[in-house]
Amino acid sequence: MPKRSRTTHKEHEDIPAISVENLSLTLGTQRVLEDISFSVPAGTIAAIIGPNGSGKSTLMRAIIGLLPFESGRILLQGKPMAEARKCIGYVPQRFAFDREFPITVQEFLNLARASANPKASIRQKVEEVGLTPLVLRKRIGQLSGGQLQRVLVAQAILNDPAILFLDEPSTGIDAVGEAALYDVIQHLNHDHGTTVLMVSHDISMVDELVDQVLCLNKRLLCTGSPKQALTEKHLSELYHTRAAPFHHSHGHHEH
Repeated sequence: MPKRSRTTHKEHEDIPAISVENLSLTLGTQRVLEDISFSVPAGTIAAIIGPNGSGKSTLMRAIIGLLPFESGRILLQGKPMAEARKCIGYVPQRFAFDREFPITVQEFLNLARASANPKASIRQKVEEVGLTPLVLRKRIGQLSGGQLQRVLVAQAILNDPAILFLDEPSTGIDAVGEAALYDVIQHLNHDHGTTVLMVSHDISMVDELVDQVLCLNKRLLCTGSPKQALTEKHLSELYHTRAAPFHHSHGHHEH
């Protein structure tokens, strides 16, 4: 998966796409995130990794305004979430729906387009995520896991977001669907300058695809390029195990 040169959103080049400062968050009586600070440059791909229960999805949901936090500051494109909402897209970890419900992909995307961008071309977005327009006639419940994930990405990019948030996008899909999904992410990043922040368990994909890794276990243990972050020392600290040495792919290029 060699990296290509990419376009960027020029007007935001000098402003981080995502800026998180001293973020702390408690759910019930449990402190889930503790004093998290990082920034993601515009036009890059970043991944949050960490063990189960480390707060990865919680952090993403806090960044996009779905969870309140008691201290800290979050800016997207230099603006608070209330002002930046229109410039983001989000694909949640689990999309719960009744598979028997008689709604087609076309109808589902029509509903999403009404609130996101009434002028968006649904056909164009579907083709952009690597599906043929024939999929529009299918019921949502008939889709494979990989097709459904790409339809959800199509829905998330109806408003041509500057930042795309993906919470474990490859969960429940096979290797072929996973590879196709990562191609879509790379295309959006390289050809549209979309900044991508994803939660992932797939360390080899992270090494191959992303520019920045955030190692999270309630606190931010490390951040940096895959070469800097995915070391034996960092991975064993993060997962509390003796990690096998991780061999970096030769396909990854530093910027």
